[in-house]
Amino acid sequence: MASRRASDEGASVSRGEPVSLGAERVRALEAERQSLVSILGTLRNAGPATRLDLERETHLGRAVIVDRLATLSAFGLVEENGVGRSIGGRAPKLLRFRAEAGRLLVANMDGSTVGIGLADLSGRLLLEHYEDVAPDLPSPSLLERLETLFAWALGEGGAPLWGIGLGAPGTVDFEQEVQLAVPRFATSPDWNESRLVERLAVRFGAPVFARSAVQTATMGEITALPPERAFDLIFVDLGPSISTGLVSGGQLLRGAQGIAGQMGHIYMGEGSMLVCGCGNVGCLQTVAGCEAIAREGERAASEGQSPALAAILARSGAVTVDDIGTASRLGDPFSADILAQAGRLVGTTLAGLVNIFNPATLVIGGDLAQTGDICLAAIREAVYRHAQPLASRDLSILRSRMGRSAGLVGAATVVAEELFASHFLEAWITSGTPLAHPKVLTFLQAAAGAA
Repeated sequence: MASRRASDEGASVSRGEPVSLGAERVRALEAERQSLVSILGTLRNAGPATRLDLERETHLGRAVIVDRLATLSAFGLVEENGVGRSIGGRAPKLLRFRAEAGRLLVANMDGSTVGIGLADLSGRLLLEHYEDVAPDLPSPSLLERLETLFAWALGEGGAPLWGIGLGAPGTVDFEQEVQLAVPRFATSPDWNESRLVERLAVRFGAPVFARSAVQTATMGEITALPPERAFDLIFVDLGPSISTGLVSGGQLLRGAQGIAGQMGHIYMGEGSMLVCGCGNVGCLQTVAGCEAIAREGERAASEGQSPALAAILARSGAVTVDDIGTASRLGDPFSADILAQAGRLVGTTLAGLVNIFNPATLVIGGDLAQTGDICLAAIREAVYRHAQPLASRDLSILRSRMGRSAGLVGAATVVAEELFASHFLEAWITSGTPLAHPKVLTFLQAAAGAA
């Protein structure tokens, strides 16, 4: 039977040369794994298909298709779901990937907000929850809160947990960002010291994958756009910091150390001498970031330049970006000027990136993008004015369609893509769960030893 399978699936056995039963068995198992990966990948990526569709897409024989579908069905990864179009006779049955077979826990942290969610294996969010946190929240307190929220979310799940995705503020050490190596957080060293990743892995018994928050948000925004608009994309996060996610040719660009896209640290010239949190002077986010905008609003309120902001300052003791956005929408000219100036600075800087990367789409997200149309209009005007005409001719500049959900969807997408990557899938597909993958077992053992 093993030799029949090997022949059916394309394994070559040279005539006239003795082949041990062990070697033949290894070839048959390898062919079986590859065919399972091919079928599951087709259903996961292309959607429901008939058996005939699978034969055409995978170039596998009918008997192999039937056998492998039985295996995948037994694992709960595939099921029949409806019927396809009839070409004469009985309509063929459709088969689909069961995204509900497992669950993914995800969290996205941008320095001022923690969002957590539960997703299925397609990356679709089943629930999401957000809380404001202090920027200096100690990592043990953050870990405790994440554990509580994750336990609550998982209690709503109804399926086994397959993986955890984290979007972290700042940067993730790219040298450690190897599949199933414990990540290191370059701008949150106390997360490393408190063993945040290891403790989450041990607490929930699943592998953890981490990216920077802007990278997860970028991955999430991609899912909301037509493929032709997402293939070359710049996502701009105008939140507590200013950063970008760069997609070129359908691939997220991370750079040699994983920190590509730190647009907020572009030097703005001698006119800006404010010290940035990075230690340098004159970074873009010192003059156009949310903190800079709020600071300018408080100054205007204190000096009586804006009665609307002065009233807010007297009432609440502080002025936020949201307050400035609200005041601008109610007609306060000084608030409108603050937002327009920030938009011009961001847009002028973005024009340089447009000239370099030639994206099809710019997506503007973060707190500043939600203040209304004034800032977005100023960004558009500056980009179209300063970018090369050919680079901006067909460029779309959009406000984020996903809002804060983007980071969670992106974190789920990262985990799903890692678990179902062909080379990774081959190692666990015959057991039906990635938790049986040798690298996952090694990761969890190492995490338990470190936690």
